[in-house]
Amino acid sequence: MNDLEIDFYFSFRSPWTYLAVERLFELDRDYTAKVKLRVVNPIYIRYNEFFDKAHKNWMPYFITDLIRHIEYLGIPFGRPRPDPINNELPADSPDHPVLQLNPLGIAAEALGKGMEFAREISAMVWDGTVDGWNTGNHIEKATERAGLKLADIEKWVTENSEQWPEILAANNAALEEHHWGVPVMVFNNEPFFGQDRIELLRWRLEKNGLQRRT
Repeated sequence: MNDLEIDFYFSFRSPWTYLAVERLFELDRDYTAKVKLRVVNPIYIRYNEFFDKAHKNWMPYFITDLIRHIEYLGIPFGRPRPDPINNELPADSPDHPVLQLNPLGIAAEALGKGMEFAREISAMVWDGTVDGWNTGNHIEKATERAGLKLADIEKWVTENSEQWPEILAANNAALEEHHWGVPVMVFNNEPFFGQDRIELLRWRLEKNGLQRRT
């Protein structure tokens, strides 16, 4: 039986994708599922007016919900230093730190280690232990923990300098067909939005023959 394929729409800026990635990594590793990493731009870049139109209670509730999910899951968490998005810059600025990570994530997926890379880089950014994650050798070390060499994925990015922006744009467009936020997991064209929908996704996969790997 072939693995069940899931598209995982993922942003390096989203704390919710950080909370989701470990469980989806384990699903890919331990069960007959293939989770494909689909890197997208943060909503700040894709849909900046969202924040201008958001209800006044959106951000307070977002913080409350995030804090309790962190506590519930028992996952290490801290404010990223720096934030992958610089809110002082316009949405179309090329200087947002997240834009350093997007092509690397796309390259890692192309090289067969997308979920491993997303897992390690998310922890580097969001677990609260790294100050200046975009400096020094932090990205290089995280890439090595993912089973890749930074030089190899940077080489892929250089050699596919026209292709990876097209992949990113296609991922952004495909996400918008299902939802505007992340994480979104899509199985058989059925979207599951939010890290709290992973168990529901697993239920759907089990209905389609999901089994533990032997």
